[in-house]
Amino acid sequence: MKKYLFIIISFVVISCDKKSKVENAIEDIPMTMKVVRFDQAFFESKPSNLQVLKAQYPFFFDPGTPDEYWIEKMQNPDWRALYDASQTKFKDFSAQKQEIEALFKHIKYYFPQVTTPTVYTLISEVNPDTKAIYANDKLLIAIELYLGKDTKFYQPFPEYLKANFEPRQMMPDIVQSFAYGILKLPTDETLLSLMIYSGKELYLKDILLPDYTEAERIGYTNEQLKFCQENEQYVWTRFIEDKLLFSSESKLANRFINPAPFSKFYLEIDNQTPGRIGQFTGWQIVRSFVENNPEVALQDVLKLDAKQLFERSKYKPKK
Repeated sequence: MKKYLFIIISFVVISCDKKSKVENAIEDIPMTMKVVRFDQAFFESKPSNLQVLKAQYPFFFDPGTPDEYWIEKMQNPDWRALYDASQTKFKDFSAQKQEIEALFKHIKYYFPQVTTPTVYTLISEVNPDTKAIYANDKLLIAIELYLGKDTKFYQPFPEYLKANFEPRQMMPDIVQSFAYGILKLPTDETLLSLMIYSGKELYLKDILLPDYTEAERIGYTNEQLKFCQENEQYVWTRFIEDKLLFSSESKLANRFINPAPFSKFYLEIDNQTPGRIGQFTGWQIVRSFVENNPEVALQDVLKLDAKQLFERSKYKPKK
């Protein structure tokens, strides 16, 4: 028994030591990021300065949009109220800058070829699909979508979307946008391929956001995550018995992958099941692959075909 305990303790110590060496190496990577407050530049400008603003930031102004649109946005009371609320939350962006720098240290460690972007904060169109956009030398962050789920400006949105309009979701959203640029889109539309694509993205969050909780990485409440963990085997059984994994039926993405109030097995359990449960399952498959194939480098894990990854994962849901 003592020998068994010694082996376990030794394994934990070695694992922690390895992790600390990696984190120490990441910490030593030099990283200073420039933050441009376009939100302030825009809403603090007068209409008479619009042309100067457009010349300085041409990539924020669609040439086909008339100047009257931008002037109206500058002066509109509702937009100005949203800007004021964003300044209450993010006038000082130094804490977020520090977090983004820590994130990009991790990115540089695993993907040294990646360009360190300039960060631009802006008030966009309150569009949940464009909360954070990483595009090579630019990282755009629509700060109006991180004011907190109970902010009055979010009243038109359903609860399952508002839940992730929190400041703490900024870094996971940046990783999601970064992942979109390095992950190959599924070559087929089977549910399994969609699940594993999502699983790779979430595994990237494991690697790049080690100080975030699992619930924060996937954008669940603690209760939603607990449900997925406690019902992992049951959910997997449903996927298998209903023959969904290799189905390309068009509604499966909305039922199990895309944001939704709940996942749809068409069973009584549905109203307890958080949306995107297919993402959670794909996450566990990718984690299982990494655990059972430790010799495979991260970049190769991300490139691996979904079916091959699944077969080599030896995934067995927790009971």
